[in-house]
Amino acid sequence: MVDPRTTRRWSYRAVFLALCMMTFFFYLLPLKVGYGHWPGPDLLLALSFAWVLRRPEYVPVFLFAALLLVADFLFMRPPGLWTALAVIGLEFLRRREPTSRDMPFVVEWAMVAGVMLAMALLYRFVLAIFMVDQAPLMLTILGQISTLIAYPIVVLVSVTLMNVTKITPSEADEMRYVR
Repeated sequence: MVDPRTTRRWSYRAVFLALCMMTFFFYLLPLKVGYGHWPGPDLLLALSFAWVLRRPEYVPVFLFAALLLVADFLFMRPPGLWTALAVIGLEFLRRREPTSRDMPFVVEWAMVAGVMLAMALLYRFVLAIFMVDQAPLMLTILGQISTLIAYPIVVLVSVTLMNVTKITPSEADEMRYVR
């Protein structure tokens, strides 16, 4: 007989994969008409950060890295650079999950904003070192702002519709999570 916790973990990983594939599908649709549009949020990053701060076992690092590497190829970014920075950011947040259980949402949001800002700055810095053409700085800033605006919505949907809640102290003791 399969442990219910294992079944739940793998079913949420499958849901995470399906949501990411659906995000890829909508990103690739030609919906942007005209010039001067506001860049859309990076929903894959927002979803991953929201889930890893609630249930770290639902977002395995190898699945996340593989999805972001596919995204690098699909969106014609330098392969592996954004993936590496996002994996570092995800693992940073994963290590902070035990301390973020008791944090108010605003502090969590600020922590995610700091990680995303550091990722964006490092990404632009590495591209500048290798003299790779970059998007305008204002477009990058607007993309980060739209992701930060979308983050609370992603958290709200994850918590209310998908029941991806923070680990309670009793669950942490049961699962032997270190505090």
